Amino acid sequence: MQKSLLPTPEALTLDQIAQRFNTDERALAYLEEIIWPHGPVCPHCQNADPARIWKLKANAAKEIRLGLYECGACGKQFRVTVGTIFEDSKIPLRKWLVAWYLVCSSKKGSSLQLMRQLDLGSYHTALFMTHRIRHALRDPAFNGKLSGTVEVDETYVDGVVKGRGRHYVANKANIVSMVERGGRVRLQVMDKVTSKNLKAALNEHVETSARIVTDEHHGYRKAAAGFAAHETVNHGAKEYARGDVNTNTVEGFFSLFRRGVIGTFHSVSKKHLPLYLAEFDHRYNTRKQTDGERTVAGMKKARGKRLTLKPLREGA
Repeated sequence: MQKSLLPTPEALTLDQIAQRFNTDERALAYLEEIIWPHGPVCPHCQNADPARIWKLKANAAKEIRLGLYECGACGKQFRVTVGTIFEDSKIPLRKWLVAWYLVCSSKKGSSLQLMRQLDLGSYHTALFMTHRIRHALRDPAFNGKLSGTVEVDETYVDGVVKGRGRHYVANKANIVSMVERGGRVRLQVMDKVTSKNLKAALNEHVETSARIVTDEHHGYRKAAAGFAAHETVNHGAKEYARGDVNTNTVEGFFSLFRRGVIGTFHSVSKKHLPLYLAEFDHRYNTRKQTDGERTVAGMKKARGKRLTLKPLREGA
């Protein structure tokens, strides 16, 4: 029986990950340990009874693939990749694991960089691969709302189409960030930054017992009503801090985000922007973890998140 590849070394490096997963067999075994920490689970009927799941021996002549299982409850066959972003991918699994590490560990991940380092053949293949990873990193439902002191601010990123002068905003996307001091971040795309939209975002992501800190944007006055406190700094009057009333944390996050978008991606289409936000969300929220731990935490989210090309083109 193959020795377990878990736990992941805290100081996992790119060289180590290439050595640990130098074959698809080892990469598959590692993925199984992450996706199925308590043993195989049938993705078709959710059967997890080890007595009713059988592993089939790989046999090329009989077209039995490596890592194939059969479920005694529903009679269907499956691999750990079924129902995940890895399903039906022709890219070797060992390259997928390296890609995960690069996206989760790099503050400014790049599809071009991925294409070169993994010898993927085309930029479109690398882009689809990174979009699949970002899709897996998206949290459909967050665990718990933000609390304590929550700083809120907004920024925008340029779209793919170039603007027509400094007042042209049709190709820009508004992003609102809510950062829990010393804790987590939530990013949300908005068509328009209005008090109504801000209120909806705060209600969805922040506890009413929280203290909200913002700049002087008028939309926050109504949006923050109903929370424990709302304090502001007046940037227009050159006021950036008044005791512990400041938006330094959220502005620092936005600085990192802008460098990633402008320095690496240059421009991002509105329909794909939520995917990029998911990447930044995940990296920030796991910033206290090692690169190896951050990668594993991301890969655990891959289950049940298959992504095909059609919905991606439509802006999944």
